[in-house]
Amino acid sequence: MQNIMLAFAAAFAMTAVIGPYTIRTLQKMKFGQKILEIGPKWHMSKQYTPTMGGIMFIIPITIATALLGIGAMKEGNYSHIAVLCLALAFGFIGFIDDYTKIAKKQNQGLTALQKLLLQIIIAVVFIIVLRQMGYVNPHLYIPFFNVYISTSWTFFIPFSAFIIVGGVNAVNLTDGIDGLASGVTLPVAVFFAVSAVLMKIPEVSVFAAALAGGICAFLIYNFNPAKVFMGDTGSLFLGGAVCGLAFATDMPVILVIVGAVYVIETLSDIIQVLYFKLSGGKRIFKMAPIHHHFEMCGWSEKKIVFIFAGITIVLCVIGYIGILGRVL
Repeated sequence: MQNIMLAFAAAFAMTAVIGPYTIRTLQKMKFGQKILEIGPKWHMSKQYTPTMGGIMFIIPITIATALLGIGAMKEGNYSHIAVLCLALAFGFIGFIDDYTKIAKKQNQGLTALQKLLLQIIIAVVFIIVLRQMGYVNPHLYIPFFNVYISTSWTFFIPFSAFIIVGGVNAVNLTDGIDGLASGVTLPVAVFFAVSAVLMKIPEVSVFAAALAGGICAFLIYNFNPAKVFMGDTGSLFLGGAVCGLAFATDMPVILVIVGAVYVIETLSDIIQVLYFKLSGGKRIFKMAPIHHHFEMCGWSEKKIVFIFAGITIVLCVIGYIGILGRVL
């Protein structure tokens, strides 16, 4: 428990301290966000706000997890390192994407196909590694019912890759207004930190606690009005971290509950596109993803973040109830 608390405190302190320096460095390097013309017009004032700020919490989370997880590694437990590597791999894809956008001075980095292929490869490798290390099995735990559905590896590996790739991109899609992705992911990180403790996987809880600490400090600079954006570097890292935690605790289905905001954000975008095409140009939402719809309804960014984060906290409590049969 001491290491878990230290992981949170260390990641928080390091992120908070390096924040101003990181922002100044990004400004000097002219790593500013270019706003899409098809995006909300009122976001144009955010043009050239420093991006790639995810670096400021990725480095502290990595250091805190590595240092405070040494004891677990000496005992032969590496699940927290596997999750960290998954998050870092996705964060690296985001870094390449962000850097490409800046180098080309446009809002398009890697192509959708390039990102998808890289993400699928990383997800499949992660699941295979967890399988080889004995951290996952092809049995899906169903919350509330406290039962397992047996599947084959032939099904489980591609299914898991779909969940990971979909989840990572859902978190990325949620990162559309100041503090939203970080504000929603914070309670999810806490959920997995507590769950891992109850399930007696302290090394995984160390990573989840470090994740929560880094996000908490990042919100100091990312909350509206944001002084820095996390960029794809940060949002893909967060997506990889959340999905990795779900598999490291061997309950990926719980993501549908605690990560429902991510799911809704993604579905709103899919529904909008499909309806637009099928109806000949009509829209269900004023703008998608759904957080932009609420913006156009007059909600402030702060209100959206508080409500979405609040909903996630409630969902995490429901999630705890759903896994009581497993952790008790």
